Amino acid sequence: MDEEKCSQCGQCGEICQYSAIVCVGKKVLVYPELCHACGGCSLVCPNDAITEVSREIGRLEVGQADSICFAHGLLNVGEAMSPPVIRAVKAAAPAADLVLVDAPPGTSCPVIESVRDSDYVVLVTEPTPFGLHDLKLAVEMVRVLQLRFGVVINRAGLGDDEVRRYCDDGGITVLAEIQDDRRIAEAYSRGELVSAVLEDYGALFTRLLTAVTDGAGGDPTGSAAGLERKPAR
Repeated sequence: MDEEKCSQCGQCGEICQYSAIVCVGKKVLVYPELCHACGGCSLVCPNDAITEVSREIGRLEVGQADSICFAHGLLNVGEAMSPPVIRAVKAAAPAADLVLVDAPPGTSCPVIESVRDSDYVVLVTEPTPFGLHDLKLAVEMVRVLQLRFGVVINRAGLGDDEVRRYCDDGGITVLAEIQDDRRIAEAYSRGELVSAVLEDYGALFTRLLTAVTDGAGGDPTGSAAGLERKPAR
């Protein structure tokens, strides 16, 4: 902000929907952590007093374990906006037959950015009233985005059958049910992969992968980690 050029007209503060720039008397206050980089303030400034600059909001980490490549985004503490980091993570994914994007829960902007352009979305829920409430919101989200999707019921047997009934009534594919099994918690506590140490769950996740890859070629009507396909190099 060039205070010598600024005429305190207040147009920058009026256009900003996130209060990242505020005019207080003859002083203009800027809050970079609230800025969504829309560029509106610099466009409406009649005196060219505002200059946009790059600012680090996080970092990208990449690695590899055996044949699996991994990209991870780490948002700086105090930052309010994660979609740019999510876009950087997705852009860093190598060309492969199968790309898995692990999305946060809910239906917020980070979730939408995570699943955007995916061939298939796996919605993971629990058989509880809270799980059903969030599942309904997530189903509406992916339908608006016109993405193919299916549901995995985690901790099956814990609550009631309302989630299953909702899926059946809505024609939504239930890809798998993962039981509320103490052995899973024990494997996690030892830092082990459930699919590797429990044979029955290894078979379950194999069937799940097959169902997801088959569903990725269907109609986006009802049959989150997101799944993306990229041509192999």
